[in-house]
Amino acid sequence: MDRFSASLGLRLRAARRQRGWSLGELESYTGGEFKASVVGAYERGERALSVQRLVRLAEIYAVPPSELLPLGSQERGVLIDLDVAADAKDGDLIDRYLAAIHFLRREGRPDEVRDSDKAVIASLLDSTVEVASGPD
Repeated sequence: MDRFSASLGLRLRAARRQRGWSLGELESYTGGEFKASVVGAYERGERALSVQRLVRLAEIYAVPPSELLPLGSQERGVLIDLDVAADAKDGDLIDRYLAAIHFLRREGRPDEVRDSDKAVIASLLDSTVEVASGPD
């Protein structure tokens, strides 16, 4: 899987989760227009997504299509206010998630958090995430 597909998949998953839907709920909401298995493959970066299907998913998720597209080196970074996150209802979950990824990877700096990690944390925090311009 290439980096673009992986990043696109993360954005698709985050947009779906922002709506609070499971893959099955998305399939039901769209009357079968988007099968859970197909969207899951899009989200894992295992299946190519046409522009038409991307635009349709953006409509369903009520976001501009550009919000779903990874922008390469110009991609916007996600800034997470860790003080706000610690006070959030999911603060303990986020702490445990960060500890788990550092333990499992056992590589890089201990304070390094990848873009994919930030996307997961952003989906947990919902409204406590601020998107900033420029690379992270």
